[in-house]
Amino acid sequence: MATPRKAGIPLSVMKVLDPRQLKPDSTETERILTVLDETIVKLEITRLIPRITGSLERYAGMLGPEITSRLLEHQKLSMEIQHLITSPGEEKSLRSAEQRLKCSLRNILRLFLANPLLYHGLKYEVRVRQSPADVFIKAFMEFRDFTLERLLTTPDEEKEKIQFMKDISLQVEKNTETISALQGELAGVIQTRDEEVSRKDKTIENLKTSMEDLAKNCKANIWLIMKEGEKQQKEDKEASQDRCARLKEDIQRLGTQFNALVLEHRASELVLRKEKCKTEKEIQKWVQKYDTVMTEKQATYEEVQAVYNEEKKQLSLLMEKHAFLLWEYTEIEEERRMLKEKEEEAAREEARRNDAATCIQAFWKGFLVRSIYKSKLKKGKGKGKK
Repeated sequence: MATPRKAGIPLSVMKVLDPRQLKPDSTETERILTVLDETIVKLEITRLIPRITGSLERYAGMLGPEITSRLLEHQKLSMEIQHLITSPGEEKSLRSAEQRLKCSLRNILRLFLANPLLYHGLKYEVRVRQSPADVFIKAFMEFRDFTLERLLTTPDEEKEKIQFMKDISLQVEKNTETISALQGELAGVIQTRDEEVSRKDKTIENLKTSMEDLAKNCKANIWLIMKEGEKQQKEDKEASQDRCARLKEDIQRLGTQFNALVLEHRASELVLRKEKCKTEKEIQKWVQKYDTVMTEKQATYEEVQAVYNEEKKQLSLLMEKHAFLLWEYTEIEEERRMLKEKEEEAAREEARRNDAATCIQAFWKGFLVRSIYKSKLKKGKGKGKK
């Protein structure tokens, strides 16, 4: 429901009502706002200076040597002025000290303004108690917002604002009339509700009267029921007495049977006890015999276990020796195989050499035969020519 009403408000009026929508639209306005913002920052820094100088060693790392020295000088000037204020006849020195204090403050503010990050860090680091300076800074910030509003509000926007306020007044009057009409309707509804409540109260009274009559009738019925209950109780009591007499007779008869059974079972119990003692003695004898046999078997088992352990140790040694001999056998077999391969390779090489020598000898013999044959042929040709 708030969105349509807000949509009907003129833009200029919205700017006045919502300071977040105010934006500078000229260089002069921006300059004025810059001066006001710098003044606010200076006031906040000035508010922090006494707290910083009181704990200067703590903040010296953040401030740096230049600002720290300026703050020390400023602290000395403040103490000097306090001393001069308490000393009469030092008006000239007091005015001079005040001028130097003002110059020192301006220099400190100039250094802080040159380093905005340092100012913002100290703003969140330094904790300052509430003081009248906070009230003044808040009032100055309101003055800054008011100045911005006045700088950005044109005469037309001012007229729109006045007209908007008149429209709001008319709407309030209409709402007041509507509220009055609704209050009249509410009074009628309340009267109707009161009549309905009165009618229901009468109905409740009638119901109460009916309930009283019903209670009287219930009392008479209860008296009749109690009489019948007493009669029934008397009959039940007589029947119960007869039943108790019969039960007593049954108890006496069952008691006699019980005593007879006790005597009978005592005799059987004596026989069973004797058998139990005999059985216990036999069990004890068997237990002793079992202990003796198990002791002998345990001794035999321990001897066999000792022999087994000794044989197991010997078997372990034999297995180690077997593994070592198997490894030596494998090594010897490998050496034999390698020697056999070398001998076979040497035999094959010798065969190749013999074949090559036979081939060379055959070739050489052929060559000698051909040479001799050629020489004989040449000699035979020579004789024939002569």
